[in-house]
Amino acid sequence: MPQLRPTLLGALLLVLPAAPAFADTTVGCVTTAWKLVGANHKVCVEAFHDPKVPGVTCHVSQARTGGVSGSLGLAQDPSQFSLACRQTGPITLPAKLPESETVFTEDTSVLFKETRIVRMWDAANHTLIYLAISRKLIEGAPMNSISTVPVMPWGGK
Repeated sequence: MPQLRPTLLGALLLVLPAAPAFADTTVGCVTTAWKLVGANHKVCVEAFHDPKVPGVTCHVSQARTGGVSGSLGLAQDPSQFSLACRQTGPITLPAKLPESETVFTEDTSVLFKETRIVRMWDAANHTLIYLAISRKLIEGAPMNSISTVPVMPWGGK
């Protein structure tokens, strides 16, 4: 039986999808409205690396609600964000890159709302596409932002 455990564990790891990334670092925040009580309203910029495509870094800016409800983590952040992704090193594409895959998620309310970034592969143009969307599980949201990264040689490689 001990011989089956490593094989079963290996099979489970192959079957389970990779988890989307969370922000690697918060680059910084800027106050957009001062609040007398609680945290100020602000816009924060976070950086993350694509978990499956080395050499790509994305920066996402998102509005953060302040006040008492924001300070307590009960506020629903507005669906306002921007996305920029760039090649920051040699890009190594995995052998089997899915046509579409979630690479980043962040909750923007206590229940039912998140910012999600999906990577798509445009094989015809040899370009990675990153699409940021606001997802409300109940009614959806049309807010979105897009950034593209053409896959090109890096530093003579």
